[in-house]
Amino acid sequence: MGNRNQGERDAITVEIVYAVVTASLAALLAFGAVAAPVFLFELHHPARGLLLLGGAAAAVLAFVARCVHTLWRFSYAGDQPRRQPSQPGRTRPDS
Repeated sequence: MGNRNQGERDAITVEIVYAVVTASLAALLAFGAVAAPVFLFELHHPARGLLLLGGAAAAVLAFVARCVHTLWRFSYAGDQPRRQPSQPGRTRPDS
């Protein structure tokens, strides 16, 4: 784990919550996009089951993909050193 200060731990917690919330919304949208005909039309049993199963699979895939993408991007952003933007004419780093 290493030595992390409180700010770094808070940033990780916020990023995890952000990833889970946005992944939940993506999963809801994916399920709704695939399974919407089940709720809009009177479908027979085989088609109804397949659409619900496809919607559930799409929701799981969207949730996992969004979580992995968000947390992976955050892990690489923490490795980059913070650079000060170029400021011509300024000699002190805190100016």
